[in-house]
Amino acid sequence: MDILSNLKYAEGSRHRKKRVGRGQGSGFGGTSTRGENGAKSRSGNKNRAWFEGGQMPLQRRVPKFGFKNINRTEYNVINVGDIQKLIDTGKIEKSGLNKEYFLNKRIIKNSKFPLKILGNGDINSSIEISADAYSSTAKEKIEKAGGKAVNI
Repeated sequence: MDILSNLKYAEGSRHRKKRVGRGQGSGFGGTSTRGENGAKSRSGNKNRAWFEGGQMPLQRRVPKFGFKNINRTEYNVINVGDIQKLIDTGKIEKSGLNKEYFLNKRIIKNSKFPLKILGNGDINSSIEISADAYSSTAKEKIEKAGGKAVNI
């Protein structure tokens, strides 16, 4: 059993304080372990945590408003509720609905983007429609109304 008076620090756990700037004989004279040049070798240097050495700071490099993924797939979208309104007003027919038909009727604008049908709104007409993509609710509503949703 150890007696308190016999306790010793572990080997190498305690060492002398580095006294810098106390002459060449100390081994830490001259530049006082700071190196040769630059702001960090000078007295009075206060380097903030966010300072990047004159490099354009991160908060000024990053974009400030939003983010647009360059690999996104952009769609022409139509809701099933909008299709039902167009059928009710007589602007479109119930069969032969596809991207070209909607482009000719000027319901969608851009021919470059694929057509996607979304499930917002209700549909009660049995329609036959061809599109590049469907949301799960849109496909469910079209088939529930007795229609047919065909993937291109």
